[in-house]
Amino acid sequence: MSDDNGQPPARLMQADWQHVDKPTLDDFRAADWAVIERQRGPYMAAEQARQALELLTASADAPTFGYQINNYQHCLQAATMAMRDGRDEETVVVALFHDLGFIVCPDTHGDFAAAFLRAYISDANHWMLRHHAVFQQVHVLEHPNQDMDPNARERWRGHPHFDWTAEFVAKYDQNSIQADYDTAPLETFVPMVQRLFARTPRPLHED
Repeated sequence: MSDDNGQPPARLMQADWQHVDKPTLDDFRAADWAVIERQRGPYMAAEQARQALELLTASADAPTFGYQINNYQHCLQAATMAMRDGRDEETVVVALFHDLGFIVCPDTHGDFAAAFLRAYISDANHWMLRHHAVFQQVHVLEHPNQDMDPNARERWRGHPHFDWTAEFVAKYDQNSIQADYDTAPLETFVPMVQRLFARTPRPLHED
């Protein structure tokens, strides 16, 4: 069987699985959804962490625009620093992915990372991811962009997660740009990523 462009259907993960041969979701019926839902769980268990890591490693060989290391290496270095500081696995994985969207959506990369991990992390880490870019402004003295306000984070002073966000940025973000740092390889973090995505997703609520 081929689609309208003469291409075969996408490869199934397991040989005993089946495609649902319907062109739109409007055409799906209960039996079709039963097939999808039966195959979804094993698929997510096998693929979610792997594909998350692929998003990160896609930039492994990317050039840099001036920093001594690229964004992929920055993320690895942040995770390494958090791990060596004795942080829990969740925080190490958060550090690994905190700047995942820094190149493709620089102005909203905090929200990108927060949404990416939201169902698997604490409120503290979710809030930190959403706000870390603003908190970093206190570390960029003499930046030519007039929108960079070192006092911008003060609007949230007193928030329960203010201190953690400031600490994360100071310890694992603004300083993880070192070319001579002994950064751990990605393989070190793969089991941690797998365990994080193996968690039961927590219910989401409006902030």
